Amino acid sequence: MGNTRRLWIGLAVLLIASFSVLLWSGGEINRYKPPMPEQVVAQDGTVIYTRADMERGRQVWQTTGGMQLGSIWGHGAYVAPDWSADWLHREAIEILNMWARADGGMATYEQLPAGDRASLQGRLQEMMRENTYDPATGTITLDMDRVVAMSNVSAHYESLFGNDPATAELREAYAMKNNTVPDAEHRRALASFFWWTAWAATTERHVGVSETVAPDRPGIAEKRVTYTNNWPGEPLVGNTPPPSTWVWSAFSVLFLIAGIALLGWHHAVTHGHDDGHRIPDRDPLAALKVTPSMRATAKYFWLVLALFLVQILFGAMTAHYQIEGQQAYGFQLSEILPYSITRTWHTQLAVLWIAVAWLGTGLYIGPALSGHEPRFQRLGVNFLFACLVIIVVGAFAGQWFAVMQKLGIANNFWFGHQGWEYADIGRFWQWFLFIGLLLWLTMVGRALWPVLTGPKTDTKSIVGLLFLSTVAIGVFFAAGLMWREHTHISIVEYWRWWLVHLWVEGFFEVFATAVMALIFTKLGLLRASTASVAVLFATIVFMTGGVLGTLHHLYFVGSPTAVIALGASFSALEVVPLAYIGFEAYHTYRLGKATPWMQRYRWPIFFFLSVSFWNLVGAGLFGFLINPPLSLYYMQGLNLTPLHGHTALFGVYGMLGIALVLFCMRGLRPNQVWNEKALRISFWSLNIGLALMAVLTLLPLGTMQLLAAIEHGYWYARSAEFMQKPIVDLLVWMRVPGDTIFSIGALALIYFVLRLWVKPKLEEPGEHGSEIQSG
Repeated sequence: MGNTRRLWIGLAVLLIASFSVLLWSGGEINRYKPPMPEQVVAQDGTVIYTRADMERGRQVWQTTGGMQLGSIWGHGAYVAPDWSADWLHREAIEILNMWARADGGMATYEQLPAGDRASLQGRLQEMMRENTYDPATGTITLDMDRVVAMSNVSAHYESLFGNDPATAELREAYAMKNNTVPDAEHRRALASFFWWTAWAATTERHVGVSETVAPDRPGIAEKRVTYTNNWPGEPLVGNTPPPSTWVWSAFSVLFLIAGIALLGWHHAVTHGHDDGHRIPDRDPLAALKVTPSMRATAKYFWLVLALFLVQILFGAMTAHYQIEGQQAYGFQLSEILPYSITRTWHTQLAVLWIAVAWLGTGLYIGPALSGHEPRFQRLGVNFLFACLVIIVVGAFAGQWFAVMQKLGIANNFWFGHQGWEYADIGRFWQWFLFIGLLLWLTMVGRALWPVLTGPKTDTKSIVGLLFLSTVAIGVFFAAGLMWREHTHISIVEYWRWWLVHLWVEGFFEVFATAVMALIFTKLGLLRASTASVAVLFATIVFMTGGVLGTLHHLYFVGSPTAVIALGASFSALEVVPLAYIGFEAYHTYRLGKATPWMQRYRWPIFFFLSVSFWNLVGAGLFGFLINPPLSLYYMQGLNLTPLHGHTALFGVYGMLGIALVLFCMRGLRPNQVWNEKALRISFWSLNIGLALMAVLTLLPLGTMQLLAAIEHGYWYARSAEFMQKPIVDLLVWMRVPGDTIFSIGALALIYFVLRLWVKPKLEEPGEHGSEIQSG
């Protein structure tokens, strides 16, 4: 049995086993998720909230932008507070102050002597951590003191989400528009939903399973955790990191070291041998015939650049909201484009322009590899492009109408704003995009079919992997269709991370690996048989941690300890291949210097190199910084999360998208002289700008928040009290140099592409050792 066949079998076994465990984990999350009660009642029988109230409150929350305005269970935006943590702290303080006035005669809890404070805190923990949910009736019964406190906290949120002058200053600090929720009944329902998320975070699980498997100790109760594994950290109610976060964080480091050692051994054994491969004297792709459908993909790359530029614009607006709250240099911007909309569009556009770059690359590379132009392929390319434009315009318009409270709750789920970060578009537009992806899959598959069904070649395995990744990209977007409007949040989060982690970070990675290998193989820089083995092995290494690494996003959404253990262990393995990224970067650099005619591909090679750098720094270092359970317990939803997000999403996938665009441009405009100065400015500005954004703002601000969360509780690190400190304003302003330099890089890239079509300069025949031809 050959190496390639063994690797294919190994990959198949790995994926079957990994997805089986991932599906089992989903079943466990469903089993352990916090219950949604039918009613919440006081001890005297008074109904406080009904399930209908809380379900309606969630719908209202989604119309406001959901996770794009503050966060729930740590997932979402960073300017407004985490509403679960904020409610939890406010309710605890209300109860303690009430008891301080009744028992100690003091106005506030903080004025009591230390001993009295400790006594009341113990009493508070006993009351709030007790699980009074009755599964038989679906009823939660609450102490009367807690009911009074809940009423006061609810009044605060009803004021905050309205237009009450008493909370105007806080609305500005949270970058919330006035009358975020105009209807008073909707505001009350919204408060009930916030209460339920806080209740789950402070109420111990009711299933009779202890947190640890340590031996029993007579007279000592077993350690139990809340439905969200004691997240968020809140000393007042006894929310501290459970034992599992310590144990599995330590094991994740061991798995990381072991994985790096094994990969290092493999690299030492299999690399460094000269296979005698001879590099061609001329560019093999110079004679590539550009088919009509390949030429039609040019508009995809123009759309990529337009979306990229608009994304930067909305990113700048979103960052500035943290300074002025509701304004932009004196203009009342929040009344037209609220923060939740600018952040929604900024995050959505990041995924969209990168995805469009790769979709365009797939449509271009299919006929380029096979030399086959299927019937009506150009029509399909143009039709899909029109669909993408309609989806972007329609989905974004629906989100604006939703957040501006002009769409209504009844229509929001299908046409407005779903409120789930990175999965915000309405369900109608999700279905539309899914059908479009299936069309894309069909067109790429038709173009590759002659290679897939033809005689066996050395590149057939790579083309097969490319096709399978294309199938996965098309099919796995269906994960975003697996939840309904009232599906439990824990289950929504489970499927949402299938979409965000597996679709974006998983199968796009395999697609990109296969495309890059095919590019270097077609250029004659790699022996096809060697590249096939390398790509399959790289895919196995990446997917070993990548599939089950999805679970590290789900530590605190109702997951049991077993899911935490799997997430911690396998997310550590995600970092393993990144530890050896330097070898890949050096190899890519050598290929770029291998022959004089490779100067034609100098800048795509340089962007490939930047992908390697940011893979190591953004995905590797900053990713592992937050991935272990103990780390994420304190860092989730702080600015160390977007530190990883920005440097990994743009640094890896964005840079790779630009590299693929440039490669396709070389084929689409084969006889053009490239503006090296514009590309040099673009490359260095994008990389330096991203680095400055990370080092000057996100890293120091996130570190300050981390220290605050450890010392004072998570609520404080996200509070207006902390986020409005002068040092925080200074750090946010420090983004300006990096953002400006980054924007210059984007404009330089757009200028470069524009010049390829407007007044281009033609190469001399035979330049770079190639005869230039085009179809």
